[in-house]
Amino acid sequence: MKILVTGGAGFIGSNLVRMILEERTEASVVNLDALTYAGTLTSLTDVLGHPRHRFVEGDICDADVVAEAMKGVDLVLHLAAESHVDRSIVSDAPFVRTNVMGTATLLAAALASGVQRFVQVSTDEVYGELPWRDPEDGDPDPLRFTEDTPLAPRSPYSATKAAGDHLALSYHSTHGMDVVVTRCSNNYGPYQFPEKLIPLMIANATDGRPLPVYGDGMYVRDWIHVHDHCRGLLTAAARGEAGRVYNFGGDAERANIRVVERILAALGRGPELIEYVTDRPGHDRRYAVDSARAQSELDWRPAVGFEAGLESTIEWYRAHEAWWRPLQLP
Repeated sequence: MKILVTGGAGFIGSNLVRMILEERTEASVVNLDALTYAGTLTSLTDVLGHPRHRFVEGDICDADVVAEAMKGVDLVLHLAAESHVDRSIVSDAPFVRTNVMGTATLLAAALASGVQRFVQVSTDEVYGELPWRDPEDGDPDPLRFTEDTPLAPRSPYSATKAAGDHLALSYHSTHGMDVVVTRCSNNYGPYQFPEKLIPLMIANATDGRPLPVYGDGMYVRDWIHVHDHCRGLLTAAARGEAGRVYNFGGDAERANIRVVERILAALGRGPELIEYVTDRPGHDRRYAVDSARAQSELDWRPAVGFEAGLESTIEWYRAHEAWWRPLQLP
């Protein structure tokens, strides 16, 4: 099987490429990435020379590059995206270009090439926000997003991801193309660019710099380890139903400030490093997804508990300073 992974030099993509090469010995990977600020070949150092891996530097909006990369491909795992909400607020044009036009370019090329399956990798942020709840209150049945929750994106980033999802599903209904859409909660783990919450806090705490926390710090997110997410993507690709959406969550809702406090404690730093900063516009109060469909139809469940996963992630960043220090930090 020949698999095209877009965005394979990014955080989730590099972990996915590595998992495919390790666990799918019958598969070869074409890795298409534009190497923007959040994509780096240093995330792929150990696999760049792998005989079943071919890296292609290119833009998913370039039809010629995409058509060439798509030749002979059986499966597309589309992860390439502009993904940082703050950046989308400052300038949404790159998000519209990559997340909408890039997805359209890939879908057209996949249709023309007769690709067997196209997996559109999306986010829980397309659903909007949930009523706030304290994850520590012991509520046994909190309201969560299901695949049937109407889309109500509230940032330029999430709006462009929702548009990409609609495009992908339209290719299934209009052209009969085999398309699966996946939506995940907040990822964490190795090789995440240090602009996102967990790696940023680890990097700043390591250096004794202030840890910026938006608003009151009580924004709630459901955390999923990147390896669990990658397993979900491969399972959806292998066993998902065409035209279907699957949610992947970690069953690990935490308030941001609690995550920050845990990182500080693990690194032997005190709460005086926390710096509450002006909230960002339209900040969604809570996200959490219901993964019951993935569990029942795909037999998938998160395997990495948040406490253990966070501890291993902190240790990874401590052991790989040579990877993250050269990167452009906020």
